Amino acid sequence: MSADGKKVPLGRLARLTGLARVGLRTGASMMLSRDSQGAAEEAARILGNMRGLAAKVGQMASYVDGIIPEAQRDTYEKALRGLRAAAPKSSSAAVRAVVETELGGPIDRLFVEWDAEPFASASIGQVHRARLENGREVAVKVQHPGIDHAIESDLENASVVEGLVSAFGPRALDSKRFLDEIAARFREELDYTREAQQQRQFTQIHASDPTIHIPEVIAERSSRRVLTSELVRGETIEWAAAQPELLRTQFAEVLWRFVFRGNLVGGVFNADPHPGNYLFHPDGSITFLDFGCVQPIPEPRHSHARAMHRAARRHDEADFKRHTIALLGSHGGDYERVALEHSRHSFEPLFGSPFLITRPFVAHMVQSVMAVKESLFSKDKSFVPLPEGMLFMNRLHFGFYSVLASLNAPADYARVEEELCRASGLAALV
Repeated sequence: MSADGKKVPLGRLARLTGLARVGLRTGASMMLSRDSQGAAEEAARILGNMRGLAAKVGQMASYVDGIIPEAQRDTYEKALRGLRAAAPKSSSAAVRAVVETELGGPIDRLFVEWDAEPFASASIGQVHRARLENGREVAVKVQHPGIDHAIESDLENASVVEGLVSAFGPRALDSKRFLDEIAARFREELDYTREAQQQRQFTQIHASDPTIHIPEVIAERSSRRVLTSELVRGETIEWAAAQPELLRTQFAEVLWRFVFRGNLVGGVFNADPHPGNYLFHPDGSITFLDFGCVQPIPEPRHSHARAMHRAARRHDEADFKRHTIALLGSHGGDYERVALEHSRHSFEPLFGSPFLITRPFVAHMVQSVMAVKESLFSKDKSFVPLPEGMLFMNRLHFGFYSVLASLNAPADYARVEEELCRASGLAALV
């Protein structure tokens, strides 16, 4: 139950009805261009109260350029920004019960201080400030009671899952493999033990970089539904976007190092890049939060991805095309043509480095995916399914580039990549 006394809808019918209300309400306003503010606020309210995958759809729409029509973008972004920053909260009694059950003791023995009012709430859990016996301040993330049932209901609703697939990338007409992939990733997010392991993994990957900070996990106060980490305070993306250009460029470079050291060196990527997961600091460093949706990059895709980055930095169009085709497994036709165009556009920050990522640039990237999807109906039948794991890479690119566009600062991304490859002993990738 949420703090306002309203229960989170758990059943398939109740959640499907809520999503239908969002679609009808917002769709009508978009077409008529009237009362878009009311439609946006209603969408944020319904999606936020539903939580789970439904709330993730709303969060994504709030920051990825190109999903909401241009005429309504500012209105929707303002209303949905609250959804990504502070989703509806679960009651203090319900949260306390989860913590005490998971950690096996009364909350006043587990923590010498406990703030019953959460300072952040998202689609799966909410975060409380607390203090350990040694005086250390910690952030305790607790799953919303019943959220596992809500997510299972969403996964069983074909319309919800198909909507997510449409947002993340193209799919074959036989979409079972993609639906299974989505289900696996979001079920993984329910296991905070797994997230703690992934958080430690990213800490190791970036251990040598003083501009990247990842909160330390407190293992003895963590479990499957409770994750305790050191408490870090920082500034929002809105604050960062208002800083002088030199600092904004530094932030952009740190973000690029975080993502692509993970990809190119560590062979993993964090597929949940929404702005609430970044805390910006005046010295140019960034704290990174939330490691629930992490994927490994298997071979040979990892090798091809590395080669694509190297070719883009060297401005080698032929080599870039060759490795893109190999990664996608395409074999000519309309699909290969539009997929190559989309990939080439996505890599322009390296080909054209130094580069300024803008909102129109990201919107064009989202729109180019629509062209890829249209190739499903091409007469030459050239469409091939995306390789396993690529669906969430689209989610990463859309969200990550939208964050960089918010900073509105030019950066030499090719130089940043070359430096991180050299520092990691990967001279062959330079």
